[in-house]
Amino acid sequence: MNAQELAAALHNREYGDEITAAEERLAKESGLVVVFGASDDLMEFRGAVHDEIGAWEGGVAYFTNAGLLDNECGDEDCPYFEKLKTSAATVKAKWDAEGYSWVYETAIPHVTFDILEDGGKYCRGIVFALADVSSS
Repeated sequence: MNAQELAAALHNREYGDEITAAEERLAKESGLVVVFGASDDLMEFRGAVHDEIGAWEGGVAYFTNAGLLDNECGDEDCPYFEKLKTSAATVKAKWDAEGYSWVYETAIPHVTFDILEDGGKYCRGIVFALADVSSS
């Protein structure tokens, strides 16, 4: 499976039913990351990365081709994490933008898909391959 095929399968799903367990397993096996929003404060990752980060009114996730960059210090002012972030690729969550609750910006090659809530636009999610993440 590639990013285009997965994004097409996820397109126009309802909030809460974004991705099935079988699709997540296939995404993981294919090295794909699916990014979508939940509630008003979470950026969700499924597939090759299974995690979430807080994103109240927006936020940024940092990736290497090994996955989501983790701040092992547990301190927002950790100089080690700050140094790692400078060479990581970013996925920026934007809240209440472009007619959606959530949209994402990244320089990582990706494909978009829509998540609906009660038939209306909720989230414009993205799918990308970890292999396409490059460090600066």
